[in-house]
Amino acid sequence: MSSLLIEGGNRIDGEFAVQGAKNAVLPILAATVLNGGKNVVYNCPDLSDVSSTVEVLENLGCSVSRHGNILNVDSSGMNSYTIPETLMRKMRSSIIFLGAIIARYKRACVSMPGGCEIGLRPIDLHLKALKSLGIEISEAHGYINCVADKITGADIHLDFPSVGATENIMLAACMADGITTIENAAREPEIVDLQNFLNRMGAKISGGGGNVIRIEGVKKLYGVEHTIMPDRIVSGTYLVCAAATRGHLVLTNTDYTHMGAILNLLSDMGCRIYREKNRIAIACNQRTHAVPTIKTMPYPGFPTDIQSPFMSLAAISDGTSIFVENIFENRYQHVDELTRMGADIRIDGRCAVVIGTKSLTGANVVAKDLRGGAALVAAALAAEGNTTIENVHFIDRGYENIEKYLALCGANITRKE
Repeated sequence: MSSLLIEGGNRIDGEFAVQGAKNAVLPILAATVLNGGKNVVYNCPDLSDVSSTVEVLENLGCSVSRHGNILNVDSSGMNSYTIPETLMRKMRSSIIFLGAIIARYKRACVSMPGGCEIGLRPIDLHLKALKSLGIEISEAHGYINCVADKITGADIHLDFPSVGATENIMLAACMADGITTIENAAREPEIVDLQNFLNRMGAKISGGGGNVIRIEGVKKLYGVEHTIMPDRIVSGTYLVCAAATRGHLVLTNTDYTHMGAILNLLSDMGCRIYREKNRIAIACNQRTHAVPTIKTMPYPGFPTDIQSPFMSLAAISDGTSIFVENIFENRYQHVDELTRMGADIRIDGRCAVVIGTKSLTGANVVAKDLRGGAALVAAALAAEGNTTIENVHFIDRGYENIEKYLALCGANITRKE
């Protein structure tokens, strides 16, 4: 197991390009099975979740090769519609393969997914929507079995704007008979990136980024090349690291139009934010101040994925902040570890009251999930003394060589195997 050793007190000051988006590349890689051809995916981040997705593709019979940040996927040799439990348990987002496999084979058999234990992510919305498309679904012995004589377009209303359910419907319906509409669809930029990828293959999908998505089924899809959008959560995390250390950071290969809620909150906390095409800069030479209430919401609201790093910043800000977690009920697993570092945080259900302290102190802490691990990195950079973060494999699920990019900007951070 790896750990990160961080000596706090060094300002983050520098410039680098942001990796491709984890939450965009995973459904796009799943979508490569649809066309039975050759696909080239650029700006593909080097993440353990991507490696797990590649394992799933190879298990299905696809051929995959990587050259730097370019991933080549040839799905012409796909010969299976089953994903075993050992692979599905590695990450919850693996459920996104369900819609793609069904569209290709009119049947699928997948194990219930695993991943970070941040709370319930019920897939009932996925299954209910797929049933609306004429797919018969049964569950037994921890597996989901799907069969369809044909997939037929339907009008689907989601009770909650679930990103995964929206993506699974798009994948399953893009070659269905007729037209499918998704009402109350997720609006995240990653949905738009998936739509662009599918349309490049020959699909007819419109409305991505809005509440209603329209999918007109087509008979065939084709192999394509596509560049993954930049990761807005990774961008936000590094901006928080700069703010926590009262530093200055310039991010390139990013898109500020995807980050309104994040950038506005940083501004409200006293940071100076500069926006240009494909560039974001932050400058913060004084202690940040608390914002009274921070509520996580579906896009374009404040993202649940960035809540944890912002809690680290609030812990050293002037004043009291109240966090309200509206997406996942168990997303405060990092709080005990921040408390070990001197943070003053009290939990009441889905609410966390954070009373800012002047400084944190280094400690031995443990990452318990992906974004909570990133929060500990931000806290350690700002803390007095040395911090050791265990379970770095959680961080590696979503951050590409986090120690490399922070070290480029002045952080004293090393990885120990």
